[in-house]
Amino acid sequence: MAPGLHAACVLLLMTRVLLLLLLLLPPPASADPEEDSLEADNTLGAANGGDNVEFDDYRGKGCVDDSGFVYKLGERFFPGHSNCPCVCTEDGPVCDQPECPKIHPKCSKVEHNGCCPECKEVRNFCEYRAKTYKVLEEFKPSPCEWCRCEASSEVHCLVADCAVPECVNPVYEPEQCCPICKNGPNCFAGSTIIPAGKEVKVDDCTICYCSQNGDWWKTERQATCVKRECERL
Repeated sequence: MAPGLHAACVLLLMTRVLLLLLLLLPPPASADPEEDSLEADNTLGAANGGDNVEFDDYRGKGCVDDSGFVYKLGERFFPGHSNCPCVCTEDGPVCDQPECPKIHPKCSKVEHNGCCPECKEVRNFCEYRAKTYKVLEEFKPSPCEWCRCEASSEVHCLVADCAVPECVNPVYEPEQCCPICKNGPNCFAGSTIIPAGKEVKVDDCTICYCSQNGDWWKTERQATCVKRECERL
């Protein structure tokens, strides 16, 4: 083979190898990120058959709820987060915001099917200190209390106001509210209890008197004592 022809064959072979390497190498990264994004979108579009994905714009035309359902202008619908109806307008959904009545505090069954919660059952009894009573029933939870179960299922009670006992040693009897003086009015003469209204000789030299001015609340707690000439044996 002539030297010129051999050199031409070698040059042709090297050119083909170089072209093959260029085809196998990845394309260079673009300096513009927007071009990369556009190019990726075009590639995705080509992979999907060349169709571009478009999303419908319902602004001014309709309303979309949380589940993706579309409603026409003027149509009423209920959004998923509320039981109050909404109307689809060009500015978006306009929903009712009524002033719901207060639920009775004794309501035992509340339904939330409508726009406002509704009480379906009110208790017809009262609860007081872990016990139940019928409406208008009267009862005494303690000797000093008188109570009644009202129609509103609320308990109203009256508590007795005990008077100050007219003695210094009152006692409480079972099932009685206020203390009583079993031995009548009295007071202290030192450490000794003496009856009211009488002079009492507490020792050989001292006479004490527990004053009582006709009103039991004026009875003094301490007797008035007078020293006299001591009696000699």
